[in-house]
Formats: sequence, C-alpha cells, structure tokens
Amino acid sequence: MLNKFIRINLRVCISSIFLIALLTFCSKPETKTKSDAAKPKPVPNPFNLAVDGTKLERDTIEANQTLSDILLPHNVSQKKINEVEKIASKVFPLRNLRADDELYIYSNQDSVESVKYFVYVQDPVNYVVFDLRDTVKVYKKQKQVTMKRMIVSGTIKSSLYQAFQEKNIDLKLAYKLADIYECEIDFFHIQQNDSFKVYYEQMDLEGKPISVGKILAASFYYHKDNYYAFYFDKEKDGNYFDDKGNSLRKGFLKAPLKFNARITSFYSMNRFHPILHTNKTHLGTDFAAPTGTPIISTAGGIVLEAAYSGGNGNYVKVKHNATYTTQYLHMSRFAAGIHKGTSVKQGQVIGYVGNTGLATGPHVCYRFWKNGKQVDPRKEKNMALNPVSKKNRPAFEEAKKELTAKLLSETNDVTGKNENAKGAGNSERRNNISSK
Repeated sequence: MLNKFIRINLRVCISSIFLIALLTFCSKPETKTKSDAAKPKPVPNPFNLAVDGTKLERDTIEANQTLSDILLPHNVSQKKINEVEKIASKVFPLRNLRADDELYIYSNQDSVESVKYFVYVQDPVNYVVFDLRDTVKVYKKQKQVTMKRMIVSGTIKSSLYQAFQEKNIDLKLAYKLADIYECEIDFFHIQQNDSFKVYYEQMDLEGKPISVGKILAASFYYHKDNYYAFYFDKEKDGNYFDDKGNSLRKGFLKAPLKFNARITSFYSMNRFHPILHTNKTHLGTDFAAPTGTPIISTAGGIVLEAAYSGGNGNYVKVKHNATYTTQYLHMSRFAAGIHKGTSVKQGQVIGYVGNTGLATGPHVCYRFWKNGKQVDPRKEKNMALNPVSKKNRPAFEEAKKELTAKLLSETNDVTGKNENAKGAGNSERRNNISSK
C-alpha cells in the first residue's frame, strides 16, 4: 500500500515538473513578443528632421482648407497659427497651398499633443517645413536627386506620340522634341519608318525617374533625310542649332497645335463646305484635335482681336509685324489673360480647341495674312533666326563633336556608369553628320 502511494505521488511530481517546464518554455516567446511590441515603430521621415519620439499623421490638403483647419485639431493655438502665417508670408505664402497635395504632421507623444513639424509637399522634390518648436521657422527644402544623361530611340509607325507610348518613354520628352523641331518637321505628315534618337537629361529620385530635363542633342530621320539638333548655350538665352550652325527657330511655327492633331482641310479656293453644302473658298487650314487641346501662337506679336463672331466662333487674331497676321478660329475658350492688346510670344497658349461657330467637330481653323491678303502659310518662306555667331563657331563645333559621339553611341551616362540604351537606332540611318 505504501509503495503504491509513493508510486502515485512520484508520477504526479514528474507530471507537474513536465508541465511547469512546458509552461516556462512556451511563455518565453510571449515575453519576447510583448517586449518587441513595446518598442516604438520608426516614424517615416523623408525630410531629414529630428522626429524621434514623435507620431506622424499623413494627410492631403482639401479644397479651401486653411492652416487653422489643419492645425487647430492638433492643439496648436490660434495665436501660434497667426505667427506661422506671418512668417510664412515671406517664404511660402499659404495661399499657394493646393488641394490634394500631401502634408505630414509630426507631434510629440505626450498626454497633450504638441506639434513639432508641419511639412507641405509641393512635388516629389520640393517641400516646405513649418518648424513649430519654440521659435517658429518656415523654410523650403529639396530632396536629393540624381541627374542622368539618357539615350532613347524609336521608329514611328503612326505618330510620334504613339511611338513614345509604345516604348514607355515619358511623353514630356515627346513634347520637348516636338518643340525643338516644330519649325523643321511637319508632324502631321510623318511617314512610317521615320525615326528619332534623343540624348537628354533625366532626374531620378530614390532610383526612380521623376522628371525629364533638357534635351542635349537629337536626330530625326524624316522623309529620307536626317535633321539634327544640338543645344548650345553660348548664344543669347541658349538655343538649338542644326549641324550647320543654323538656328532651328524660325519666324513662324508650322502649326498652331503640337503633334497630337491632324489636318482635315487645306487652304483651297474651291472647297465643299460640310455645313453650308456648297462650294466656296476656304482660306485657312483646319487642324482637328480633342476639345480643350491648347492652341499656340505661331509667332510673337500683339493680339488684335479676341472675340466671338457667328461663323468664326471664339477666335483670336494676332498681328506679328507690318507684313504678317494670323487668326485662330472655333475656340472653346480663350487662354487666361488673352484679350485685345495682349503681347504674346511664339508658342504661347492663346486658347483651346473647340467647335464654336460653323464647325462640324472640334478643330482650329488657322488663317494667315501677308500684306493684308490671306495666303497659304505652307507656301511662305520661313526665314531662320540668327545662326551661331562667328566668335562662338569654334566652341559650337567642339560641342557638336562631343554631342554627335553621344548620339551615335548605344549607351546612357548614368552617374558615371554606362548602361544599355533603350531601343537601338537603325544603324543604316546613322549618316556622318558632317557630310549632310
């Protein structure tokens, strides 16, 4: 009996010891998890601020939201808010806050919330810091970006716009390229297998492209000929020149729209009118484009008229000099600040495509006067602006040589390293530039 009692107690003891050991072993991870959970998570800080021990609230600006609307819920007094507004007026006026832009609020994790920083993000690079600690400070900052020099090329199947889309190239680069060649190349008559190659600057932030910079050099194979562009900054304001040193800027642009449009009707002395259903003269060129597409002045001048008339709809007429005047019809609306007497520059937006007046669809009718008579602008000589000056010719030739070598290469300059270029160019079209 005694032995039986001892054996039972022994089993109970062994079971208890095993249970205690098991519970002790299982409790260790729980203690570690609690310890880890107690540690404060790092607060996101892309602005290099002293934010240790703070909590972050990330939000976006709402339409018509004021600084008081943003900060009062965070226990910032109206007196301090007024102080911030006064100091900010000299650095970044708060009327410049835009809806949907990001903001970051860093606050102390005390019993009563106290805001340390309020950061307004203007764009991926630029931001404004409102330092609310002790003495209020407001200052602008920029994130560090990397400048790369890139080469892209492509062959056109239908349009420059589509060629850039298909190769996933930033469309801003396409617009810049069109700006450079708008006096040389008729983008409404590009042929299949025309091609381009561009050497340009690209800004990267945290390893990702965020913006397209300056085009440094380009070649465009158009209608079986090569057109070259080299940026040269030693002439006034910097400009683009061809391989002979002639300016690519001319007296008039070829069209009042960029490349994403098409010509639907030419200058004609006998055209069938689609609304009036009769043959009559059409002393303009019609460019079809979506409603709202920007219309640009083809040369600098003074606005003679910005008005509405029955057949013309909303139109703008610009006097360029004693010889030439242009007119732009059927606008949906005028650009801000465009009225009689306004001075405009070449390429400046003066209105937007519409179908006001006698129009079957959204387009701009472009009209061109020479010495008071309407003429076909395509048949007018378009004199270039000043070429590279004699004193700067040696420097231009040296710059052209270096840029040509880059254009003919198949590599990108990426912070001192080379990478394969996107899209190889057609080697059969790499003519010697000096032999053009």
